[in-house]
Amino acid sequence: MEELSTDRLVVREWELDDAAPALAIYGAEKVTRWLTPAMGQVSDTTAMRAVLHAWTEAQPNMLPPRGRWAIQRREDGEVVGGLGIRLLPPYDEDLELSWQLRPDAWGQGYAAEGGTALIRWAFTQEIDELFAVARPSNTRAIGTAKRLGMAWVGETDKYYNLTLQVFRIRPADLPPDWD
Repeated sequence: MEELSTDRLVVREWELDDAAPALAIYGAEKVTRWLTPAMGQVSDTTAMRAVLHAWTEAQPNMLPPRGRWAIQRREDGEVVGGLGIRLLPPYDEDLELSWQLRPDAWGQGYAAEGGTALIRWAFTQEIDELFAVARPSNTRAIGTAKRLGMAWVGETDKYYNLTLQVFRIRPADLPPDWD
């Protein structure tokens, strides 16, 4: 995927030099407490660099639109979050859109803005739907899913053996002003 740009953000591939800002996301208990068991809290910069190395090595082998990307602010180049599209368990068909932001970047619309750009691109890759899952008490994630135009489709324990709220978006759900 080429870099995606919005008015305020660039969605780009992760780099090993992103270890410190990535740790501010994936090392923050406020963030990782909401993540599924597939991703735990990262303990230090060395461990974060190893995670980024695995992500950057895997990225070229993933079938689009799967992958993981950094969310970078255009104004100062700061990495403020991450986005991902991957298969949900049992890993055979449902694609999950996920987002994580540094706690000091919460409430500024970055997840919705970056997520919108990624959704727009993902639907050029011959897929027909994306899902997001959130723990019922994660009101921020639920709000972001709704701001992304995702519709609530129910609650399930199908994914990760957790009770999760499930949201879905299809190309027909996109607002007319989306390209």
